[in-house]
Amino acid sequence: MPIALPSSVRDIVFSGAIAVVIAVTTVAYLPFEDGGFSVWSWVLIVVASGALAVRNRYPVTVGVVTLVACYVYYPFVGPDGPILMTFVIALYTIAKQGRLVAALVLGAHAGMASAYGEIVSNGEHLGDAGLLMLLGWLAAAVAFGHARRNSLALLRETEQRAATEERLRIARELHDSLGHHLSLINVQAAAALHRFDVDPEQGRNALGLVKDESKQTLRELRATLGVLRSPSEHDQEGPGLAQLDLLVEQARSTGLSVVTEVAGERRPLPPDTDLAAYRLVQEALTNVRRHAAASTATVRIRYLAGELRIDVVDDGEGGKGEPGNGLTGMGERVRALGGDLSVRSGTRGGFRVTARLPQGASA
Repeated sequence: MPIALPSSVRDIVFSGAIAVVIAVTTVAYLPFEDGGFSVWSWVLIVVASGALAVRNRYPVTVGVVTLVACYVYYPFVGPDGPILMTFVIALYTIAKQGRLVAALVLGAHAGMASAYGEIVSNGEHLGDAGLLMLLGWLAAAVAFGHARRNSLALLRETEQRAATEERLRIARELHDSLGHHLSLINVQAAAALHRFDVDPEQGRNALGLVKDESKQTLRELRATLGVLRSPSEHDQEGPGLAQLDLLVEQARSTGLSVVTEVAGERRPLPPDTDLAAYRLVQEALTNVRRHAAASTATVRIRYLAGELRIDVVDDGEGGKGEPGNGLTGMGERVRALGGDLSVRSGTRGGFRVTARLPQGASA
């Protein structure tokens, strides 16, 4: 496994590497016997390169230091050489850290100073082509630094959005699963307390259902929390419409009369679509038991060409269907798969939940 160096150590190593490149390149193009390479040349190269070690902490200050080093080096101290590389790197860092105005000011200052030097020397140093190339390097450093900042910001935003969506997914699973099973446990526990003295056998049956539901609750809770321990467990299959009959029986055990109608040819669904369909029916039946004061509910599943239609209708009190966590979670599930959800009062009273799920979608 490679060893990750601290950022400060990486910056020092980087500045040292730049110093070596500049020194070697300068010496290679200007031997010592030419008499143009002095101690001050070394000092300016070390100062400009060393300043890069703190460029991420003090970007503008490092930009000014490298620019001044170049101003002193080229006309007064050293021969031609790539010490300008330090200023270009500092300029890129300033733009990458969002100091765009400072980068533009320093870059424009360096460009104007270079142009003035060419005018004074009658173009003996760089020439028109060299000057244009220098200005291009300065502009490219600012542009690339700014683009890099934008790409990093987009990456962070994408990662944060993915983390938020994953938290919402886990919250939906916990709400739908626990809300459904705890609702059943509450109903059966109340029935057991009410019937135990009058009809002990029915009380024991109710307690048996409480035991079964609590076991199922723990199983689904472990499966959901397993996603937090290992991302690979996210790929494990969850419940689907194959368990629809069991879901309906659980609702009937609370005294609710549930009728199921399945139309069309049953066919395998993508895992996300299958889970969303199951959770939608589960949440709808849970709401019927808890809020609708209904005696009968009808679950209609229709397998159509390219999509799945789900209708859950009850004969309860109906109402406006205030968007609580359950309804909000249902809407998020359906929209994530490219479908749509409608929750409204039924035409003959009661409440109606209607969903359309594309069968080829997988979030």
